[in-house]
Amino acid sequence: MDIASELRVLTGSLSREEGVFGRAFDETDGSAPELVRQVAAQAEEAWKHYAVAGAVGPDIPVEIQDALSQIDAERAVELLTYLASYDLVFPGSGRGDRAHAHRAAERVVRLLGYEAVWYTNISDLSPRERAWNPVTRHTFDGVVVGTGRHFTVVLLQVGED
Repeated sequence: MDIASELRVLTGSLSREEGVFGRAFDETDGSAPELVRQVAAQAEEAWKHYAVAGAVGPDIPVEIQDALSQIDAERAVELLTYLASYDLVFPGSGRGDRAHAHRAAERVVRLLGYEAVWYTNISDLSPRERAWNPVTRHTFDGVVVGTGRHFTVVLLQVGED
């Protein structure tokens, strides 16, 4: 299986839970903030019936860029696993198979390579404090985006309480 196909399969397996959206892109599809915005738009459309009326959020890639902070590959694995297997709205609530999510996240990171650049909007997911910069119109959102070896991977979880 080629890298592009494997990345699509892996992001699909990470995003199979409701409210989790993932995609693998070719580098020619756009910048990391543009691709996060594409996935965010998909999530906003799919979850529009849950959104708070009149809610606003970032609409353009530069606003997405401002919400992202660079992280290392180890933190990317941790956050990809979290977004695929735990709920942002209800901390500690399981969503999916954590062992599978961890294996898939590690493989995604390996496929993008050691020179990949990783970003997230999440600054803290500790049990007592959770913080992030919004990338959607939803009350809760968390994203991890990585770019390497001519590909970009985006995994986004949205939620409402």
